[in-house]
Amino acid sequence: MTELPVSADRETTSRGPLAGVVVLDITRVVAGPFCSMILADLGATVIKIERPSDPDYARDFPPFLESDDGDRFSAFFGQYNRNKLGLTLDLAAEEGKELLKKLVESADVLVENFRPGTMDKLGLGYEQLRQANPRLVYTAISGFGQTGPNRRHPAFDNSAQAAGGLWSMNGVPGQPPTRVGTIIGDLAATMYGVIGTQAALRHAERSGEGQLVDVAQQDSVLSLTENAVVSYTVDGTVAEPLGNAHPFVRPYALYPCKDGYVFFGGYTDKFWRLTCAMFGEPDTADDPEIDTMAKRFDSEVYERRVRPLLHRWMAQRTRAELEELAGDEVPLTAIKDIGDVVNDPHIDARDMIVDVEYPDFGTLEMFGQPVHLSATPASPRGLAPKLGEHTDTILRGMAEKSEDEIAALRESRVVS
Repeated sequence: MTELPVSADRETTSRGPLAGVVVLDITRVVAGPFCSMILADLGATVIKIERPSDPDYARDFPPFLESDDGDRFSAFFGQYNRNKLGLTLDLAAEEGKELLKKLVESADVLVENFRPGTMDKLGLGYEQLRQANPRLVYTAISGFGQTGPNRRHPAFDNSAQAAGGLWSMNGVPGQPPTRVGTIIGDLAATMYGVIGTQAALRHAERSGEGQLVDVAQQDSVLSLTENAVVSYTVDGTVAEPLGNAHPFVRPYALYPCKDGYVFFGGYTDKFWRLTCAMFGEPDTADDPEIDTMAKRFDSEVYERRVRPLLHRWMAQRTRAELEELAGDEVPLTAIKDIGDVVNDPHIDARDMIVDVEYPDFGTLEMFGQPVHLSATPASPRGLAPKLGEHTDTILRGMAEKSEDEIAALRESRVVS
């Protein structure tokens, strides 16, 4: 593996389970950058490559940290590009293409999220780059994948939610479908991108053979639709919006209380018996109309008998009172807004809100790393790079360029 020198005042991920793995990150916005960010948190050396004249436009996404001089830094960009080195490289220029091939020779992974065919047209697709490094794991994240009739369709997160079936089944009954309230298409593809990359790395370590990791947002979203596929293929049922209800598990929904809402999922016989006792009506658990899970699953019985009971029990208490009452016995959770979550003592104990000090801009608080490893913990507190911040360091270390050669590349605007 290539050891890259970094300045002492800008810590990058040099430890962790992926220490020594070098990742070339040619991605934008979220699906690609988030994938490489996770690899960086886990110890990989990730080099974010941006075109000098057209960098990742997430640098202009709000919210912003502002310096005393009025400069702005995107917290959105910072969150998804932490722990990375920054290199500018014009891949449309022949010299830029040759430089990338040189970097590929000593890299382990390349991640890109262009529309399929884009990198091939540049002469930098998987088949071309594997000639420079047969061990290369080439992870391509796209809307519809590298194969199939829709492979060239442009796509955003909402495209994946629409095409993957999730949008059609989300929302309130009788109303138009509602998109999931986060970029779930991007995020799902990110997770599968990380899984595929690490699986391919393992294979490359054993065999010396790299491969193409093809992850589509549509595929990723489809895999999140729970029982929708088998319900359709087995009995022809098309999933529709159910609001806060589950297709068949009951009770398993949102319930109003004195100061908001809670989720209650005590549908098993054990949890139902505990719940009835918890609310001071233990004999209810023996009511012959609702004394088994199968009976409570019946939608007519649930609406007529179970839901009114739960509404009556919940309405008398606050979220905090209900959570305290349920304790560790019954699955009941307050519906929290993001402010509640950021200030949750449990989240703090899990180190899931981390703060990073950005010179000139102050402190950025962002989500931490949900993968907790006992022996080789992740390090989510590295900075995101300034545009091209480590260009000279990387070109000297990996491309073996002299100062004069780097100056010439800068003069021709191949790098900045």
